[in-house]
Amino acid sequence: MKTEITTLLTIGIMAFTGCTKENSNINTDESSKQAFSSEDNVLAGTNAVKIGTQVWMKRDLIASYYRNGDKITQVKDPAKWAALTTGAWCWYDNNPAMGKLYNWYAVNDPRGLAPAGWHIPSNEEWTTLSTYLGGEYVAGGKLKEAGTTHWLAPNTGATNSTGFTALPGGDRNIDGAFGNIGSGGFFWSSTESNTSMAVYLILDYTNSYLEGPSYFKQTGFSVRCIKD
Repeated sequence: MKTEITTLLTIGIMAFTGCTKENSNINTDESSKQAFSSEDNVLAGTNAVKIGTQVWMKRDLIASYYRNGDKITQVKDPAKWAALTTGAWCWYDNNPAMGKLYNWYAVNDPRGLAPAGWHIPSNEEWTTLSTYLGGEYVAGGKLKEAGTTHWLAPNTGATNSTGFTALPGGDRNIDGAFGNIGSGGFFWSSTESNTSMAVYLILDYTNSYLEGPSYFKQTGFSVRCIKD
């Protein structure tokens, strides 16, 4: 399991460019559904980057609705989050200024978490990306946003030479606790390891790796989409 980082960035200064909060002018579920569907499609069309043979979104997913229009459950309470066996999302630290995290049940929901024309990458697709970038020991640096505006120092090897602009969105653990903001970016794959775990990808501020271990499906991680 990933190393827990005790030094976190102050919540108030984390204004992720890739993780925006919902439009405060949207007041009804129906208009909100339409707005988010539209936003995801705009992102898909304009904020994409080609890396090798693949096309990736340049920012993390912020969907509040499945592709079929059903609302994804937002869960704030830690105990309720820990008990989930169905799809859900939350803001990091329940703060709308932060990025969205999803459990793997949302990733795997047949209603579709990604917008039309896109999908959640499999572990094999993440491996294809890593291989194209020179392997797991250097790929992470080419994906991470450079500098320390969002990442903790030293943000080793970060060049963002791909334009992927990976951000350190942190995670929500299986007990509902938040952690690792600023120090780690964690991204779900669509690949299931077993009945309780699935594969995810780690980017860390201390190295240039892109690692792909498995962890519990209740965990909240960021999601990045790849074009069909």
